[in-house]
Amino acid sequence: MKLLRVLQSVLAALFGVQSEQKYHDDFSKPEVAPYLVVGIILVAALVVTLALFVNYLAQ
Repeated sequence: MKLLRVLQSVLAALFGVQSEQKYHDDFSKPEVAPYLVVGIILVAALVVTLALFVNYLAQ
């Protein structure tokens, strides 16, 4: 369930509700790539969703 753990960690960090213990656990691991990939995908999805929502409201 590593992907689920990474997803939960990135979502918590995006919303600013990550606990300090979880923050230290995440940054103590040597692999950064999964966090970067999931973070980039989630931010891109958020931007696309907001753009679609604004276009829908502007019509």
